[in-house]
Amino acid sequence: QCNLTGQWKNDFNSNMTIIAVNENGSFTGLYNTSVSDNTSKIQQSPLLGFQHLTNPIDQPTFGFTVNWTFADTMAVFTGQCFVKDNKEILKTMWLFRYKENTIEDNWKGTV
Repeated sequence: QCNLTGQWKNDFNSNMTIIAVNENGSFTGLYNTSVSDNTSKIQQSPLLGFQHLTNPIDQPTFGFTVNWTFADTMAVFTGQCFVKDNKEILKTMWLFRYKENTIEDNWKGTV
């Protein structure tokens, strides 16, 4: 059984804390990235997400948005929590959105 609440670390040493998942599946937390191409000092950033509730909660899918406090950017993550060898593992994919100044530059704003 996967429980998203708690602290998580990825392969790049970024860390995330999910404070609690409530009864409708929504959660809040904090994300501290260790990777950035922004010249500003990296700061811990808030996240807001949802876990898909199944009955019983087994290996749920989830998604969350990070509002980077040190840059005019956003990131969205979607993934699933797996249990392998009694260890909880999050597997995610993400999209990152830069702010662009014109609609003509919109094409290069999402990676």
